[in-house]
Amino acid sequence: MDIASLLSGFLSWSQEIAGTWGYLGIFIVNFIGSATIIFPIPAFLVVFLFGAVLNPWLVGISAALGAVLGELTGYAVGLGGKKVIEKKYEHLLKKANGWMEKYRAFFIITLFAATPLPDDVIGIICGAIRYDLKKFFLASLTGKLIMNISLAFGGYFGMQWVLTVFGGI
Repeated sequence: MDIASLLSGFLSWSQEIAGTWGYLGIFIVNFIGSATIIFPIPAFLVVFLFGAVLNPWLVGISAALGAVLGELTGYAVGLGGKKVIEKKYEHLLKKANGWMEKYRAFFIITLFAATPLPDDVIGIICGAIRYDLKKFFLASLTGKLIMNISLAFGGYFGMQWVLTVFGGI
């Protein structure tokens, strides 16, 4: 089975779950999409799609909560694999720790969570350097709210635009 068919299968499954379970389904899809480490799963498409048919505020909030809880897997990997990560990448962890202190870790985490940047890596680093879990969670939630509410409203207004342009098809 190739990656394209896996992604296609995930999208079909996620649309079915979100369509059946509504906001809870959107939460579940985004939890699973964010719990995968490094390998990106396009849960954002569900947010965009369902932002057009459900309340975009609630779609964005449901998606953000699921995504931020899913991101805790990266933090847990960093926390649990600290010894292995330190052994192999000690110099990089020291650099990352200094970088996080110098450039305000909360802002960096929020930026990565609010954009397509690889926030899994940030989660692993935060776990490995024992960054405060509450701060990590809050920064990730802030970023995920920004991204998912924007996506949901993009779907809401984007679908409205498509329907307007094509005469209500």
